[in-house]
Amino acid sequence: MSPESPETNPETTYYCYIVRCSNGAFYTGWTTDPLRRLAEHNAGRGARYTRMNGPVTLVYVEQVVDHSAALKREVQIKKYKHAQKAAMAGANPLPEEFCEM
Repeated sequence: MSPESPETNPETTYYCYIVRCSNGAFYTGWTTDPLRRLAEHNAGRGARYTRMNGPVTLVYVEQVVDHSAALKREVQIKKYKHAQKAAMAGANPLPEEFCEM
């Protein structure tokens, strides 16, 4: 029997995140592991936008209930203007487990 995929495993935790790119722009995505995803972006294995505008810094993480909610929240955040994303990042310090060592 194969292990469950993150999309079907009810114990999987999902997050929406925002990273600040080296050009000052924000990139929004979803993941099950924000620190792994940050490392992927900075290693050039993330989204095309972050490959061209890296390195990136994690500035916002929000836990959501499931995969569907993560996708919906990602779309919602991507519609926000730069100032709104900056305000979200400034008003919500990263949880300690997501601060880089």
